[in-house]
Amino acid sequence: MLTISLKADHVPVFTIPPQWFPTTQWHWENFVKILASSTTTFGRYTVNTIIIVAWNILGTLVSCSLGGYAFARLHFRGKKLLFNLLILTMLIPTQSLMIPLFLMFYKIGWYGTYLPLIVPSFFGNAFFIFLIRQYMMTFPTDLDDAAKIDGCNWFQAYWYIFLPLSIPVLTVVTVFVFLWSWNDLLNPLIYLDTNSKFTVAVGIANIATQQHPSWNLLMTANLIFMLPALIIYFFAQNKLIGGIASVGIKG
Repeated sequence: MLTISLKADHVPVFTIPPQWFPTTQWHWENFVKILASSTTTFGRYTVNTIIIVAWNILGTLVSCSLGGYAFARLHFRGKKLLFNLLILTMLIPTQSLMIPLFLMFYKIGWYGTYLPLIVPSFFGNAFFIFLIRQYMMTFPTDLDDAAKIDGCNWFQAYWYIFLPLSIPVLTVVTVFVFLWSWNDLLNPLIYLDTNSKFTVAVGIANIATQQHPSWNLLMTANLIFMLPALIIYFFAQNKLIGGIASVGIKG
């Protein structure tokens, strides 16, 4: 991808033997061209994707951490039944929900907006609630007793004690949500109908499906698309690996 992205326009890409490096000049301006192009508006696609990703991370962290805390540390009637029902929702195929969700969002006027891509994250995700719940169950019960002695209610205990201690698992959730939202192609294709609202994944798909795609610009777009995920993993790898390793399986 890197070597093809540095080639000039109309330079053969599929050659035998393969040409690993440009023979004449390395065209670094391709990166500027793809971001500032008036035909692909790739810069706008990047901004759109960042907006969706940021809101999805915020919504998932808020809803799933609250749900995980409730199932792990609070005592209420029907908790086990509700948790089992939550786990059962993970067995529902995503494909079976596409048409009902589309019809619902269309009828309430959300089609063509970012709301179908953002709002569901504020209602929790079964997998992440399960992950956070398992992690919070590994904390000793002495923390709950100490919080009660200090006069904390359940939300203060969640906010000041359990949430800071859950940074590793929250980092895991953040990275997973980022990757899923950043790489998502299907949902933006279903709900977005305007070129100015498209995401990076849709933009790359549009370039790749052209009759005569510019392979150098397509590879440039792919490299830009990969960079945020690589950067986030580089800075979060210690917490990410530690968070995955420390998630318990306590029942």
